[in-house]
Amino acid sequence: MDTLELGVTGMTCTSCSGRVERKLNKVDGVEATVNFATETASISYDPAKTDPAALIDVVRGAGYDAVALTPDEPAEEPAEGASASTDLQRRLLMSALLTVPIVALSMIPALQFTHWQWAVLTMTTPVFFTGGAPFHRATWINLRHGSFTMDTLITLGTSAAYLWSLWALFLGNAGHAGMTMEMHLFPADTTMDEIYLETAAVVITFLLLGRWFETRAKGRSSAALRALLDMGAKDAAVLRDGSEVRVPVRDLAVGDIIVVRPGEKIAADGVVVEGASAVDESMLTGESVPVEVAPDSRVTGATINASGRLLVEVTRIGEDSTLAQMARLVSDAQSRKAPVQRLVDRISQVFVPVVIVVALLTLGTHLLLGHGLAPAFTAAVAVLIIACPCALGLATPTALLVGTGRGAQLGLLIKGPEVLESTRRVDTIVMDKTGTVTEGAMSVTDVTAAPGVDAAEVLRLGAAVEAGSEHPIARAIVRRAGDQLPVVSDFANEAGQGVRGVVEGRAVSVGRPAGTLEDSLHSAFTQAQEQGGTPVVISLDGRPAGVVTVRDTVKATSADAVAALRELGMTPMLLTGDNAGAARAVAAEVGVDPADVIAEVMPDDKVAVIARLQEEGRTVAMVGDGVNDAAALAQADLGLAMGAGTDVAIEASDITLMNNDLRSAVDAIRLSRRTLGTIKGNLFWAFAYNVVLIPVAALGFLNPMLAGVAMAFSSVFVVTNSLRLRGFRAS
Repeated sequence: MDTLELGVTGMTCTSCSGRVERKLNKVDGVEATVNFATETASISYDPAKTDPAALIDVVRGAGYDAVALTPDEPAEEPAEGASASTDLQRRLLMSALLTVPIVALSMIPALQFTHWQWAVLTMTTPVFFTGGAPFHRATWINLRHGSFTMDTLITLGTSAAYLWSLWALFLGNAGHAGMTMEMHLFPADTTMDEIYLETAAVVITFLLLGRWFETRAKGRSSAALRALLDMGAKDAAVLRDGSEVRVPVRDLAVGDIIVVRPGEKIAADGVVVEGASAVDESMLTGESVPVEVAPDSRVTGATINASGRLLVEVTRIGEDSTLAQMARLVSDAQSRKAPVQRLVDRISQVFVPVVIVVALLTLGTHLLLGHGLAPAFTAAVAVLIIACPCALGLATPTALLVGTGRGAQLGLLIKGPEVLESTRRVDTIVMDKTGTVTEGAMSVTDVTAAPGVDAAEVLRLGAAVEAGSEHPIARAIVRRAGDQLPVVSDFANEAGQGVRGVVEGRAVSVGRPAGTLEDSLHSAFTQAQEQGGTPVVISLDGRPAGVVTVRDTVKATSADAVAALRELGMTPMLLTGDNAGAARAVAAEVGVDPADVIAEVMPDDKVAVIARLQEEGRTVAMVGDGVNDAAALAQADLGLAMGAGTDVAIEASDITLMNNDLRSAVDAIRLSRRTLGTIKGNLFWAFAYNVVLIPVAALGFLNPMLAGVAMAFSSVFVVTNSLRLRGFRAS
């Protein structure tokens, strides 16, 4: 199956997106999801049965326009989108400026001069035809294709109010000089003495205001995604034939050596081949502390070189880069639908025709009961206006857009809306130890010297010998001793035993103990092993002089993260292939219950552990970073991958934590739960006002103008409530 992303223009409500989606899914070999909020169609299709051109024709045949999007384009605001936004703003301002005097004259009898009603008609006409044009145009397009949408309700309601007023003015009593009218909470029981021009004007103005808020929500929520793509460097200095050549980033190739000076952006993902520096990764990870890099360190495109000059070999470019992958993850998450949204779409498909039938029944029932044409007509119009379910259609997409966009700003990449449902149910979180709870790199934690021997001197001489080794333990000892190390001669690496050499005339060996250790050294050696550390013995002139303990240290923030996970109602567990002693020591340090430690687990067995916990009735989240975690991440109900981990782990996960801090798992779950809570709150209010007010309108107890205000307010409420997610703060 091939994939295609289309930008779809001309949609005005979720009924439109639903119709496009149904048309696409009727094509053989096609699975499509159309998102009204992002104005995109995500399509999987069989190239043997159809092609992109044919799919675009299907969208156009449904009454809309479509263009194929490249991976970078969904985050860019198209020119026609900006133009549409400006046009909407002009219509809103014009309508608002005219609606204020229209409402004042219609509501306040003291302002109603002779023939005021004709002045109101003059002002209402441009509001109805120009301000309401987007709704009327969409209604006409949809009717041509035999479809009813939310715009149909808007056009029917406002047109009914406008045409009734024309009838009352030209054929009834409303056009007479000296006619006055008061604003009523309930519809007035009159014949042809009332006009509803203010109803049409207010409804259109509030709807335009709601649409304007929608546009702002879309723009703000995609701002993080646009910012991601704008972060990258535009050009780079490449070494070609021994000299630097400035080339556009798009011309870089894997294997190129680029020069990055202090203050410059790193142009592409790569590996440092020369130089040392601190790199500011805050725009990708949210972490403010620069990361130290040296030869063999991996660096990411769009991060900033803070100090030294670096030579970087390019390893990933274009769509394979970290930046592009981040943008794609966020775009995919925003274009897919949450399970709850699918229910809303199904409701919307039948809602509009049902409301039209209810309005007709309302009209007929009032007439049969002898209530008169005016009250009957007023009630029917109020039903049409209050029922427009724009808020229902906006409830999920706007919250999802804002939530995932805010997550991207904080380095939390949520792959899809179904992830939100998973975070709510999780009660157990399983954490890989190495690289997740711990730093994933060896470091010296203790140096114990024999009686009468200086510990610093033992470390200095031992590090001088270890400097000739590339073993991780050797590198940890060298880092602890510092750069000023004496020269070693007669260096030798004895397999399984360690290294030896001559330093300042003394024979120095580092490795396993050659014989028995004196009491203090033996105690340090045994204690290190019991606590999961790796002890090595440094001998001087054939006698053990000290024990250096090396271990993978716990991240400074892991204990806080474990405590926060407990506060969220989850049971933290530690899962590792390391020995039981090391696992228990780490668990004790971060606050994991010893009973919840599972050690000495082979990579294949991690999946079995997750499956066993699920069989016990638990809903399990897994946090990991390595290739050996990928299968377990996929097995878990919710997979969270550290961004500094392997690509395969990130691909298998549901949420990617770009800043490599376990507290990010807490933030990701908090943000997901809050986004889901916002969606549910939006849906409650969207349903509530419809359920409560449609019967009120049908019974004739709701003025059409107040119905329009209530309906438009619900849309504004949903959008502004979703925008509150932009204030989410990381822990």
